Amino acid sequence: MGETRFLRDRLLPICTVLLALLALWYVFVVVLNAPFEHDTAARAGGTIGFMELLPKTMMQERPVLPAPHQVFAELWDTTVNKAITSKRSLVYHAWITLSATLLGFAMGAVLGILLAIAIVHNRAMDRSLMPWVIASQTIPILAIAPMIIVVLNAIGISGLMPKALISTYLSFFPIVVGMVKGLRSPEQIQLDLMHTYNASAMQTFWKLRWPASMPYLFTSLKVAVAISLVGAIVGELPTGAVAGLGARLLAGSYYGQTVQIWAALFMAAGVAALLVIVVGIAHNLVLKRMGARA
Repeated sequence: MGETRFLRDRLLPICTVLLALLALWYVFVVVLNAPFEHDTAARAGGTIGFMELLPKTMMQERPVLPAPHQVFAELWDTTVNKAITSKRSLVYHAWITLSATLLGFAMGAVLGILLAIAIVHNRAMDRSLMPWVIASQTIPILAIAPMIIVVLNAIGISGLMPKALISTYLSFFPIVVGMVKGLRSPEQIQLDLMHTYNASAMQTFWKLRWPASMPYLFTSLKVAVAISLVGAIVGELPTGAVAGLGARLLAGSYYGQTVQIWAALFMAAGVAALLVIVVGIAHNLVLKRMGARA
């Protein structure tokens, strides 16, 4: 019964949506790549029929929109057929980006939690700092990333740290917002109960506010870890990096290798999904440790 419900309620809807997206993708492959084939046939002094056009749009070397099988073939070639130490391996490039992502995510998580604690426990910080935290995210990351890179390079900081700081800049915001909401989630009657126990502010924090904020924290961490990966990729673009998923995207755009670009995008999506899953597993373990029901 449980397996039947899983297939009907979970697996079937997901597979249906994926198949619909795949079919739509193939339709747009034909639509977007057909003009090139028509122009090629016209320059040769002939025309091209639909049955001849269809396979040609699926096998172009530099298509406007690569077909799914081209992207998956490129992914297989650059992950399985290449050594992970090779600079043509997407696993190698994904690790370069992942290292900056994890460092930036860790710094962003610590910064976000500390800012949230300060905002909740200090009214002046709440009124002065929270608006600045929100305003900081109105600046496009594509505009601020080059400035961060240039300034840090000027003082001799390069390599991993500038990319990690960009990830920190993006990832701390959802954690601040989520933790502020979570730390304020206990009801007034619960806070009053702690006062009747003559609990100090520290005891109230560790025994009431912190446990109550866990669902908010891990939800924020899932958003933060994904956006941290985006920050690491964006941080690689203005530096002319030769390694990392951002470097693969940059090289693909330079040479018109759209299949390479799409393969790197899928690899980035896979890494982000894996990171979110890891945070979700940690969330379940923490809730189990806290006595939540399975």
